[in-house]
Amino acid sequence: MGEENKGANKLQEEKVLQAKSGFGMLVLGILLTAAGIAAFVWGCIVCDGKGADPLGVTAIIGGTLVVLAAIVLLCGLKVLNPKEALVLALFGNYYGTLKKEGFFWVNPFVTAINPTVKIAANGKGVSRKVSLKTMTLNNEKQKVNDETGNPVEIGAVAIWQVVNPTKAVINVENYKSYLSIQCDSIIRNTARKYPYDATEGKDEKSLRGSSQEIADIMCKELQEKVENAGIKILEVRITHLAYAPEIASAMLQRQQAAAIIDARQKIVEGAVGMVEMALEKLNENEIVELDEERKAAMVSNLLVVLCGNKDAQPIVNSGSIY
Repeated sequence: MGEENKGANKLQEEKVLQAKSGFGMLVLGILLTAAGIAAFVWGCIVCDGKGADPLGVTAIIGGTLVVLAAIVLLCGLKVLNPKEALVLALFGNYYGTLKKEGFFWVNPFVTAINPTVKIAANGKGVSRKVSLKTMTLNNEKQKVNDETGNPVEIGAVAIWQVVNPTKAVINVENYKSYLSIQCDSIIRNTARKYPYDATEGKDEKSLRGSSQEIADIMCKELQEKVENAGIKILEVRITHLAYAPEIASAMLQRQQAAAIIDARQKIVEGAVGMVEMALEKLNENEIVELDEERKAAMVSNLLVVLCGNKDAQPIVNSGSIY
């Protein structure tokens, strides 16, 4: 059992191949092909003129073998563009990984492995290169319950890239599907831990008020989940956040009511301050002396004017205020 685990660990280690330049092998393959064809043609000419000449038969067989060897040799040529990698296996065993861009020659019997790529229906070959470029995973909005049990819709986008193509190809069946499933799971689990809006008077994180902090938490947890797949999460951002349609109307009324209460509170605070200032100015300048009953009436009138939703209609009193 211990030997099997040791072998599995070795399989997961990345071996970067230092492959030979492909230009020399390309020239050699072309020369061998030309020589084999020339030998085959010469053998056919000799046999045609002298019957089954041993030398001609040998030339035909030798030329054929040389052409076949040249074809096998040319099968080892590989082209890698920038930010691409090839994970190679030889007869079922991990052989190595090509990560440097260029034109290379490797063992012609190796095969590239990439479970995310499937053979096309028409039978044509497809590229099994692993992209090392920065990619985007757009996680569509999904419905979850927040900490308080309210159904909310949340969607996020993850910026990621493959940093270890060997792990990505060997450790998981399909690293793209694996990342997508883990991203869905992380978003759901994280959304359940926080309320949509923070409770008034409490210093707590919320999905709406602390979206960037929540996204950073998602990024960290997602990175831990996909570490064994050779994937690096660069960034996670919340792209959609809203109450579910069935409670959106009620929650909107709740938010509007809270906003109206806050606005009214500000208005009352300001009105009380203005009334206090008015009474102080009247007393300081001794413009008019008011008893407690008249002060109460004046305060009441001023508050009505200052806190009312509509413009006040002035009434001119030309007689005595008493």
